[in-house]
Amino acid sequence: MKRSIFALMAAIAVTLPALADQALAKSKNCLACHTVDKKLVGPSYQDVAKKYSGQQDATAKLATKIMKGGSGVWGAVPMPANTQVNEAEARKLAEWVLSLK
Repeated sequence: MKRSIFALMAAIAVTLPALADQALAKSKNCLACHTVDKKLVGPSYQDVAKKYSGQQDATAKLATKIMKGGSGVWGAVPMPANTQVNEAEARKLAEWVLSLK
C-alpha cells in the first residue's frame, strides 16, 4: 500500500510542472496556433523539441523566437511576436517545449 501511494505521489510531482507550463502556454494564447502532438497553424511542440534536440543554445533560441516571432523555419506562415510574454515566461515555455520530445 505504501508503495502505491509513493508511486502516485511521484507521478503527481512529475506531472505538475508540465501542467503548470501548459497552463502558462494556454494563458499566453500559444495553444491557439500550437498543440503538443500535432501541427495546427504552427508545428507541434513535440516536433519543435525534436528539431532542437541536442542544441546547447536551444532554450535561449526558442525563448527569443517566442518573444520576437520568426518566419521561414517551419514554412510560409510566420509566428508573430508575443509581446505579452516576458523573458522569464518565454524561457519557462521554451524549457517546457524542449521537454516534450
